[in-house]
Amino acid sequence: MEATYFSVTEIEDFLNHNVNGSGISLIAALEELQARYHYLPQDALILISERLGVPLSQVYSVATFYNAFSLKPQGKHIVNVCLGTACHVRGSKRVLDKIVQKLHVKPGGTTPDRLFTLETVNCLGACALGPITVIDKSYTGHMTPAKVNALLEQYSNGAGEE
Repeated sequence: MEATYFSVTEIEDFLNHNVNGSGISLIAALEELQARYHYLPQDALILISERLGVPLSQVYSVATFYNAFSLKPQGKHIVNVCLGTACHVRGSKRVLDKIVQKLHVKPGGTTPDRLFTLETVNCLGACALGPITVIDKSYTGHMTPAKVNALLEQYSNGAGEE
């Protein structure tokens, strides 16, 4: 069973403030909700469908098509570890193993405190910087297992936030 991190009333208030009468597009509404909740709650998708007059099937199509959206709760910070060939030969697997050990979560998982979600990618297009780790779109190249603790601590303590 999926944990609830919001209330329907909270979502309704959010939609009243951000969607009603604003001419907002479906994608913009989904982006707003994703930014607020770090995923798209099912109840919110139903309410968006009703408020925008868009069939629920279309709302789900858009929500599942784009990688920017998630239907399951994610952490405040998204950690991506590149496992592409260039990063792999430079030790990205060891970096990933250290992150798994530190966060106690496997790729695709979210820490219980919802601070981090760990994901792997096949290529980030920055092969010369490999192995590379990206947290919230901030690239850190030439990663090593020894650098993992300090990098994660930046985000645990709020220093990595905007």
